[in-house]
Amino acid sequence: MSGTNRQWQLGSRPVGMVKESDFDLVEAPRPEPAEGQILIRNLYFAFEPAMRGWLNDEKSYLPPVGIGEVMRASAVGQVVASRNPDFAEGDLVHGMFGWQEYCLSDTKPGAMGGVSRVPAGIEPQWVLGVLGGTGLTAYFGMLEIGQPKEGDVVVVSGAAGATGSIAAQIARIKGAAKVIGIAGGEEKCRWLTEEARLTTAIDYKKEDVRLRLKQECGDAINVYFDNVGGEILDAALVNMALFGRIALCGGISAYNEKELPPGPRHYMQLVIRRCTMQGFLLLDYFARAREAIDDLSGWIASGELAHAEDIQEGFENAPKTFRRLFEGKNLGKQLLKVADPV
Repeated sequence: MSGTNRQWQLGSRPVGMVKESDFDLVEAPRPEPAEGQILIRNLYFAFEPAMRGWLNDEKSYLPPVGIGEVMRASAVGQVVASRNPDFAEGDLVHGMFGWQEYCLSDTKPGAMGGVSRVPAGIEPQWVLGVLGGTGLTAYFGMLEIGQPKEGDVVVVSGAAGATGSIAAQIARIKGAAKVIGIAGGEEKCRWLTEEARLTTAIDYKKEDVRLRLKQECGDAINVYFDNVGGEILDAALVNMALFGRIALCGGISAYNEKELPPGPRHYMQLVIRRCTMQGFLLLDYFARAREAIDDLSGWIASGELAHAEDIQEGFENAPKTFRRLFEGKNLGKQLLKVADPV
């Protein structure tokens, strides 16, 4: 097999907002699989805010992407050459394949898993969103950390994003009396109330979030699922109920700051209201993935769980599509289609 393999490599570490110029588009020889390996042609790339943290040269739950390395990312692809008896040409697979047209894999598990087949009967891109890392993150974060109970008041920030939208609906499915989503823009807020069937949505771009939470919740937020941090986290802290639970999933408001902002001003409310606040990673729950996928699949099939996808197109648009997350342009899971299956 001959040809080239276009790749997006990290050219420089971002300072402040991630820029398209932080990545280099290069051409490498298309690899050939050795014994035990498969060659995958990527079809879809997935984007999540956590990828911004992988670009910083600092210790985290994964090593930083190195300068000159292919940008790390989850993807769905198709096996185009196989020297591994467990995979055949034409198989649809998913894994951490990176921003490149072709990925060579020995299929062995790594820090973020190995190569898995796309289950029959579902849209391939679902394994990157509602039935993938974001859906599973929402599932375990809401149920294990948030622990919503019947009658609870639940608030989710970043509620129109891939993870927040699923987390909020799980709270509704589990019997929460009121589920409030915080998002930016009329279209996102409409989707949350009409499609995801939340109680109400707060548009942080036009409304005073702290005041609206006071009006809607009255110091009675039992569960707060945070994807944003910053001022919105502060607004939630002063509206928590006694013994409320806060699940820290992300803090996108500060991911592109040159200097980290001060922490929550109202953190003492955790003491006054005897709340618990806990961070979590999906890595801690990989062994239970099947449980989450079964539940999420059942809720989709029954019509209880809506999910949205924002699909851009064109391999050359990978950095631009990544920026959409931080510009607030995506509704639901941000994906990039780079090829069609054969």
